[in-house]
Amino acid sequence: MQPDHHEIELTVNGTHYRRTVESRLLLSDFLRHELGLAGTHVGCEHGVCGACTILLDGDPVRSCLMLAVQAKGHALATVEGLASASGELHPVQQAMHAHHGLQCGYCTPGILMTMTAYLNEHPSPSEDEVREALSGNLCRCTGYQNIVDAMMDAAARMREEAP
Repeated sequence: MQPDHHEIELTVNGTHYRRTVESRLLLSDFLRHELGLAGTHVGCEHGVCGACTILLDGDPVRSCLMLAVQAKGHALATVEGLASASGELHPVQQAMHAHHGLQCGYCTPGILMTMTAYLNEHPSPSEDEVREALSGNLCRCTGYQNIVDAMMDAAARMREEAP
């Protein structure tokens, strides 16, 4: 192994991976190019737009601001892991579809991951709280109202599914 390379092991969407990566490889690039999980989008590469948001041990993080080596030993979730193994969409995905919460879709994976984590922690948010939670995800196509409506519906769907 070359000095600027590191072996990492991590779990992504329930699958265990072991790879050798360069020290400076961004986590977003690792997911997209090494693992082929292209649902994690890279927008601004400064952590501002939220398109690259994934879950690291259940918490939303900007994968463009992390190095792949920093994810060593952690469990990651990307948008590809939201739907069930049988293909049933997650409640946030169902609600976005039902409420026409996307247009071009570029920001959607980051919004879905941000809101999945948020709704897991806050199952009964107000509309203002949903807007605040969405404030770190930029969408250039929509006026956010359909996304907010979708997330209010997703919260209700997730409460119904809760044990």
